[in-house]
Amino acid sequence: MAGAVKEEASCTHYKRHCKLLAKCCGEFFVCRLCHDDVKEHTMDRFAVTTVKCLQCGTEQPAANVCKDCGIVFGEYYCSICHLFDADKKQFHCCGCGICRVGPKENYFHCFTCNFCLHNDIKDTHKCVQNVSRQNCSVCMEDLHTSRTSVNTLLCGHLLHRTCYSDMWKRGFYRCPLCVHSMTYMHDFWKDLDDEIAMTPMPEAYQSATVMIFCNDCQEKGSVPFHVLGMKCSSCGSYNTSQDGGLSMPPQHPC
Repeated sequence: MAGAVKEEASCTHYKRHCKLLAKCCGEFFVCRLCHDDVKEHTMDRFAVTTVKCLQCGTEQPAANVCKDCGIVFGEYYCSICHLFDADKKQFHCCGCGICRVGPKENYFHCFTCNFCLHNDIKDTHKCVQNVSRQNCSVCMEDLHTSRTSVNTLLCGHLLHRTCYSDMWKRGFYRCPLCVHSMTYMHDFWKDLDDEIAMTPMPEAYQSATVMIFCNDCQEKGSVPFHVLGMKCSSCGSYNTSQDGGLSMPPQHPC
């Protein structure tokens, strides 16, 4: 009968009752992340064939129940990824090649993006080829296999949710890769409209114009100049870049 786990599993990543034998170095680790934290190489999760029970110490072929003491190693177990963990409604995605936190019915695999995305954006997301097969452009850590959830931006690029939140807290709203607005900004642009209306430019600049390039709709055009922002006349975005010098109205002599 299964009892209290005898050997301490000092793993902050997963809740499990076994260790995995890393073929790369022949040592047991609670998980691949624990291995990678102390080794100068990475552990291949798919190559695991042997586990060690943390209750009775028995080494055995990888499975979810100890063949000697009967303890269950993980509420969730994937025989492909050799993932043992608490039940988080995980599911193995054949397209991604790894397990994802579910529930499965809330997600779909986009074969262009090559990534599992939430059903809420199935018909609206912008596809970017193999978008997850790169590092987060903020923290430069892996996106595809990361345990940190990701946000899908309007442009289709991905950021770790924590990195996305940190950018907003610091006042950055542009995608680090393509400078498109990360999300819908209508309310923010309206607030900026009101602020500009209450902050007139000095008389000499009130008729000044400037050429801008819109990072959201890609249009160019001449718009009124204001130090708080230049509004795209095509889509109403303030996510614009100045594309030339000021054009000042002719000055009439007194």
